[in-house]
Amino acid sequence: MKKLLIPLLISSTFLSGTTLANDFSKNIKQAMQSEQRSDAEKLRDHNRKPVKTLEFFGIKGDMKVLELIPGGGWYTKLLAPALREKGQFYVSLGTSRVEKSLLSEQPFNKTKVLSSATSMSYNRDKGAYELGKINFDIKNIDAVLTFRNYHNFSEDSRIAMNEAAFKALKPGGIYGVVDHTRRHMQQDNDENGRRVDPVLAIKEVQAAGFELVDYSALHYRADDELRYEVGRKSVTGNTDRFTLLFKKPL
Repeated sequence: MKKLLIPLLISSTFLSGTTLANDFSKNIKQAMQSEQRSDAEKLRDHNRKPVKTLEFFGIKGDMKVLELIPGGGWYTKLLAPALREKGQFYVSLGTSRVEKSLLSEQPFNKTKVLSSATSMSYNRDKGAYELGKINFDIKNIDAVLTFRNYHNFSEDSRIAMNEAAFKALKPGGIYGVVDHTRRHMQQDNDENGRRVDPVLAIKEVQAAGFELVDYSALHYRADDELRYEVGRKSVTGNTDRFTLLFKKPL
């Protein structure tokens, strides 16, 4: 009987995790159909592939998840309702737009806004945002995610953000990063300000203590030559983006 117990426990745990993952994906698909999303937001679904992206990151419905720099709330409108019942969803850094337009409404009103205890200002000389010392004032959460925002910050600020994410996560916690790809070791120019060298991003995140777990080609675009600004008509909506999965060591 004792010999059977461990396999049964492992099987039960695996099935429970699979069920949670499947339920979460169903919840994301349901949120994608919400009337609270604009037609413009829905048009981006086929390109941003939120279900597959979140499955790659291993997000489940009972997790505590922090989204950094939610902007207009494209992912917020999916994550908040999907985590509402069994998990907890947080946002931090650059939250003013979603706070004013979204977070007072159901099913988004269980979202918690974390104080980052820092200033965020745009440095015109660097063409990037600068952050002060960051403290999300939370510990042992399951995942921190940032979508197409890593490029917005100066090197020092990216380092500070990575370190704050590391401190907020539990051992084994997930750090997921998606952003527009820049050519490796390419210097700044007028076209690449909103692109990031993925090798540089990996090194910076690893320097904060994270382990690189995996990368995905979900958002690889062979016809993006990595030459033009991501907002140009010839590439907008079809930029090559890296998708990186890190974890905090156990």
